[in-house]
Amino acid sequence: MRALILAGVLALACGPAAALSLPDWLGLGGQAEKPAAPPRPVVSVIVDDRGLDARWIPGVVEARTQVQLGFQTLGRMIARPVDLGDQVAAGDLLAQLSTDDLAATTRAARAAVDAADVQDRTARATLERTQALAARNVASNAQLEQAQQEASAAAAAVEQARSQLLQAEDAEGFAKMTAPFAGVVSAVYEVPGAVVDAGAPVIQLSAQDTPEVVIDLPEQALVGLAPGADFTVWHRSDPQVEIAATLDRVDPIADSATRTRRLYLTLPPGAPFRLGALVRARFGTVDAPSLSLPAEALVATEGMPFVWRVIRDDAGARVEQAPVQAAAPFRGRVSITHGLDAGDEVVIRGVKSLAPGQPVGRRLEP
Repeated sequence: MRALILAGVLALACGPAAALSLPDWLGLGGQAEKPAAPPRPVVSVIVDDRGLDARWIPGVVEARTQVQLGFQTLGRMIARPVDLGDQVAAGDLLAQLSTDDLAATTRAARAAVDAADVQDRTARATLERTQALAARNVASNAQLEQAQQEASAAAAAVEQARSQLLQAEDAEGFAKMTAPFAGVVSAVYEVPGAVVDAGAPVIQLSAQDTPEVVIDLPEQALVGLAPGADFTVWHRSDPQVEIAATLDRVDPIADSATRTRRLYLTLPPGAPFRLGALVRARFGTVDAPSLSLPAEALVATEGMPFVWRVIRDDAGARVEQAPVQAAAPFRGRVSITHGLDAGDEVVIRGVKSLAPGQPVGRRLEP
């Protein structure tokens, strides 16, 4: 009897809801809070001016002072004591023409001067006699005028003959080509025995005191580039030896075939590059690096464009906006002139879906 009373009291206490409740092991008694998702990883690059993505431009070492030398007269070249690559001093003999024909021309011009002198003396004597006869009214005015004209023509013929003699003597002296300055023979166009025209190039002489590197760039790559800009030059076979160079000048007219402009980089004295060497050049130096990024990392805004820079510290990793100054895109990359330092981590994927201070995860290589 007591057991029945206890069962009734428990049924009243629990009520109908308790009787209809589901077992706890079904896991439907309530919604448990989900754990927070870890920060997403980011595809980013480390800004550096020496990495594999650093742009380099092929170039050639040339002399700033470089001339093509030729003879000032027509003739047959009989000697060329220098060859390609020889170093010469100012005044050294470079080439020589045959002087046989030139000497004959000089002798003919000297004989013409002697004949003109004889004609001039004869004309002057005739003029003196005619003037004396005219003073006694023996010769007419017409005879006097004719004698005066013949004397003037003879004097002019003497001047002409003397000028031709000077030209012949100069031409004979032009048979020897000497070096106008010290340098190296960088090109040879004619060999001994050849007949060369006046002004035709025979030898190219390059000075060694001011070497420079010549590179070609399209118009887009010249945006923001001014004379005095810093470059780094190295040889492919010895990339560890880097030489600082300075932009000296830019050709004002683009090449008609390639539409590129030629840049001339001045090398410091003692640079370990020979004339004609193939080298590589890039923007910036160790002290003043030139940084570049993929163009997709740049976020364009109405004001200054920016990139997402990743900050990693003990508290984790997050992104922040870094305003930058950038040149025009070239071959899928942009040069950063201000706003970043070498070693900064910059996001290059998904830049439209980030927010300032947003936590990010590990770094992924692009």
